[in-house]
Amino acid sequence: MKARIAVVFAMFACLLVAGFTGCKKPLPPSRPLAELTPQEHSGYVVFESHCAACHYATKADALHGPGLQALFKMPYLPSGAAATNERVTDTILHGRNMMPAFGNQLDDQQVADLLAYLHTL
Repeated sequence: MKARIAVVFAMFACLLVAGFTGCKKPLPPSRPLAELTPQEHSGYVVFESHCAACHYATKADALHGPGLQALFKMPYLPSGAAATNERVTDTILHGRNMMPAFGNQLDDQQVADLLAYLHTL
């Protein structure tokens, strides 16, 4: 009887832990840097100089802003908006909530390169 109670308790504890930690499916991995095209690599450089202080590229965890792993592999952005080139570009150029606007700091080619890199995450 005690053994049966212990088994039931252990199962309940496992379910409780799973409920608190979440049963999320792991996100697909980002493409390795060595496999990036020249444009994607240029976007990586833009990311490192303008975005990496606030966003993790290869983690879903938040830094100061949301993590960006699998950004375009999910149907929705962390904000709940559709994950489209247009929406992400608008956010980069004009900012959103605590994210500053980069429209005056990045030229069109840098934005295109950054977008290409974000698609590899």
